[in-house]
Amino acid sequence: KQWYQRRVRGVYCAETGAHGFKSINPATTKRIIVLGPSHKKYFSGCALSKCSRFETPLYDLITDNETVSQLYKSEMFVDFDVHDDENEHSLEMQYPFIAKIMENYKDNFKIVSIIVGDLSVSQARKYAKVMQPLLADPSTVFVVSSDFCHWGSRFSYCNLNGETNVPIWEAITKLDRLGMDTIESLDPQAFQDYLSATSNTICGRRPILLLLATVEAHSARHPDSAPNLSFLHYSQSSKCLRKSDSSVSYASGVLSLS
Repeated sequence: KQWYQRRVRGVYCAETGAHGFKSINPATTKRIIVLGPSHKKYFSGCALSKCSRFETPLYDLITDNETVSQLYKSEMFVDFDVHDDENEHSLEMQYPFIAKIMENYKDNFKIVSIIVGDLSVSQARKYAKVMQPLLADPSTVFVVSSDFCHWGSRFSYCNLNGETNVPIWEAITKLDRLGMDTIESLDPQAFQDYLSATSNTICGRRPILLLLATVEAHSARHPDSAPNLSFLHYSQSSKCLRKSDSSVSYASGVLSLS
């Protein structure tokens, strides 16, 4: 069971993302759950893509309609309109990487695309009860799409979290590292507290929160399990030195349940 957290922006973070994707074992993977944030359409809760297949430069990824139907039966998921799906990049940026790592097993797996809207910790825990059986399945991999700090005036975020005696890029790194440490604790409330304290501009904060709540639900159901999440790689699109600079941070991590 593995988790990969990152967002591809062309050349900026493909290397970072690869550190996560290379950990997938394609021979044992039958289903991939892709979680990503909604950038352009606001809604509360989670939505399911209505698309039956997704084109990539290598081959089409096929939707696991059986799992999608099971999720709909919970009456907690809404439709994500095809037009909105086409305009949302958070999931589609993952598909070519999934296609590449699974290339030799392309007929042996399917995907489930979930767009995560606004979620509180309590809401995430409700969804986690539905998602937990999927996480527990050893043939299922979760891919969570996000990036880390968007820093600079063009992102309306110039917080240095009190680190004024170091270069800006180092202050951003410390801010992101604090977030990664919090995520590694696997505590959804602690992650929400971190977000409230720093307002760090992590686009996939809600999908991450949902994953953490799902791990929490898994641990409650399987108290002998020993989930572990470790970040493998971190990078920034540029090193900010002046207040007029800007950058986006990227991180990749892997979660195992045993």
